[in-house]
Amino acid sequence: MKKRIAIVMGSFHKELVERMLAEAKTAALAAGLEVISEVWVPGSLEKPLALKRLLLRSDIDGAVVLGIIERGETKHGLVMGEVVMQAIIDLQLQTMKPVGVGILGPEILPEQIEPRLLPYARAAAEALAVMLK
Repeated sequence: MKKRIAIVMGSFHKELVERMLAEAKTAALAAGLEVISEVWVPGSLEKPLALKRLLLRSDIDGAVVLGIIERGETKHGLVMGEVVMQAIIDLQLQTMKPVGVGILGPEILPEQIEPRLLPYARAAAEALAVMLK
């Protein structure tokens, strides 16, 4: 039976993240996973709640989280990235369901985004597939 997964994405960089979504879905399909839910949220701080709602569902075996946290003029992105990653790790341990993380950053520079965009999305889906075995 195929493992059923969800994908949570931040819409702050929507055009770029849509490309990540397509890559993650392709990788998930190639790994034998079925994407049954896609959820867009405003940004990274909203991802943990959306993720928790999905991981608590009995029809979801795991999830992928995608997005971008760019470097800003302050340390806001760095702090945000740290708390979001900690929340994602905590949710994995609480629910015992794996999460593949494809969040670029924190503190990624604009010129660093393009070469990492698709590889990070693909790696997140592939990591999830490994953890679901």
